Amino acid sequence: MTQPAPLSGSLPGHERFPHLFSPLTIGGVTIKNRIMSSGHDTVMAERGLIGNQLVAYQEARARGGVGLIVTQASGVHPTARYTPTELTIDSDEAIPGYRRLAAVAHAHGTAIFGQLFHGGREIVMTEDGSLAVALSASAVPAERYHVFPRAMPEALILEIIASFGAAAARLVAAGLDGCEVLGGWGYLGSQFLSAKTNLRDDAWGGDATRRQRFLREVLLACRASTPAGFVVGLRMSIGDAAPDGATEEEALAALAAYDTDNLFDYVSVVKGSSGTLSGSDHIVPPSPVSSGYIAPLAARVKKVTARPVFLAGRINQPQDAENILARGDADMCIMTRALITDPEMPAKAAEGRLDDIRACVGCNQACIGHFHAGYPISCIQFPESGRECQFPRSGAAGYQRHVPAAWPKRLLVIGGGPAGLKAAAVAAERGHRVTLIEADRRLGGQVRLAQLVLGREEIGGVIGNLEREARQAGAEIVTGVRADVAYVRGSAADVVIVATGATPYTPPLELMGEPTVLQAWDVLRTPGIVPAGGVVVADFRSDWTGLGLAAMLAGRGHRVTLAVNGTMAGQHCQQYVRDMMTATARRARVTILTTMRVFGADTSAVFLQDVLTDDAVVVEDASLVLAYGHQPADALLAELEADAAAGGYQVVAAGDVLSPRTIEEAVLEGLRSAYAI
Repeated sequence: MTQPAPLSGSLPGHERFPHLFSPLTIGGVTIKNRIMSSGHDTVMAERGLIGNQLVAYQEARARGGVGLIVTQASGVHPTARYTPTELTIDSDEAIPGYRRLAAVAHAHGTAIFGQLFHGGREIVMTEDGSLAVALSASAVPAERYHVFPRAMPEALILEIIASFGAAAARLVAAGLDGCEVLGGWGYLGSQFLSAKTNLRDDAWGGDATRRQRFLREVLLACRASTPAGFVVGLRMSIGDAAPDGATEEEALAALAAYDTDNLFDYVSVVKGSSGTLSGSDHIVPPSPVSSGYIAPLAARVKKVTARPVFLAGRINQPQDAENILARGDADMCIMTRALITDPEMPAKAAEGRLDDIRACVGCNQACIGHFHAGYPISCIQFPESGRECQFPRSGAAGYQRHVPAAWPKRLLVIGGGPAGLKAAAVAAERGHRVTLIEADRRLGGQVRLAQLVLGREEIGGVIGNLEREARQAGAEIVTGVRADVAYVRGSAADVVIVATGATPYTPPLELMGEPTVLQAWDVLRTPGIVPAGGVVVADFRSDWTGLGLAAMLAGRGHRVTLAVNGTMAGQHCQQYVRDMMTATARRARVTILTTMRVFGADTSAVFLQDVLTDDAVVVEDASLVLAYGHQPADALLAELEADAAAGGYQVVAAGDVLSPRTIEEAVLEGLRSAYAI
């Protein structure tokens, strides 16, 4: 097998990544490289149809050089509505929108396929909040959403199969290059395939051949309704990782049968199922899951088909993708979140500009996290994603820039955390003369601490990316300088952006004797500061900080109680992150108490109170670690606002100095502050 090219700094992309930037021909379509953006719900559909924002979103990826775009899951039938924001393709009304997508993709040399979908019993929410009638192969309840479906009558099965064919024909009419049937992740195809969810004894269930029939007929319908050369692909979970899901063996046997009958042109390999919490974690696996972790499953697929194999699973860097392709594990690498974080990643990689690539850190907060909350997706590092119409950029591929300011000004940015760095980067890119000052000797603010939390090690990449962008845009960065009103006046700045962040918050506590009371910041900065023995981590935010600290301290030998001021640990984390961090804490034998507020401590115990009953809860022989959030470090902001008129400058604030929140809001407000000038 050919080995990947050496990663020397001078090699252009086509020499450094010979596999990644080689074309791939499938059916009548030649894809210019092996980088793919897979189907992912953007929550940008307008009444189920494609509108301006979704077109702009996908055009940004096409302009950035991606080889193939597969559109988000599109419901093929009225019973396929799994969310009220779902994209649909169950009527001809969808064709004009898809035609627009095809046009912008093709204008940049990108191939585009449409993903065809029916979730069966997997229903997330409805438009009015009432519970929908769920359908499946059999009346087997779904664990994750606690849905009890109805077994589909044969007439409806045939109707839905026909709707897949009709949807594929609409994609042809719209000018797309292919379609992809979403047959995995515990959706309707998997529900028919699994012996545990398909309990039928008719022509659609019983033995393996009859359980395979539904997907077989769907693929046949797509073939029959599309011309030669139009690609028909199949996205398949090689193991649903769920107690009632399709097994690896069932999936591979089905693929082998479909391959024999020439029913698909490629298979897109994934793992997991929407039907359970742990199974669904594989849909968008977060950090610290390793890059390309399901490659062994693709190798198993290659033993049953010689057709191209596409591979997903946290592939977020071109180096990783090249290695996967060079080993022969796959023929196409799915890099969806990498392209949300940096739509220009392919163009940068093609030029060998690896240090300019803004790498995904696997936080899941603004991408799948926004989807689960019902909001258009974005990225904590690059909030321009999903907001292309609000913050338009222009220029050559790989060199897109923000709209220049009408009147360039002299800017002083105070604070080198994510808000300040983003403001500096965008303002300098727009033509302002920018100086950023940071009181500490190092940039990063709270992110430097966040990367020390167990399971969040990659988050520090946000600061490295933002700092590079600010410097490349021309911002001057000065560390070790603390600003005051006199400094600001002496800078002759026209605009001062204040991004001074926040400091730890200590709630009112009743303390007796000399108890050990520490802040999360203390524990992260000084690993050995917590006395041996028991520890209570009082977690007000119910986010990843408390969970990560608890697991970390348990790993150091402490007896840990996580007291959460919410209904569950990690309540404010994206579900897949919460699942994995909670599992880690449980394996570390962390005791988790919910609906708790911290009340006080003495030398031998920590006192808690149940927020629902007001009952006292005492944890004996324990130190107290506070993960109780932050308060704005806004003293300088108040002074500057009072002085601004006399000093002749404008004051803009961004990030935690306004209200302590997360990296996402800090970076977004940094962007917005740079546009407010």
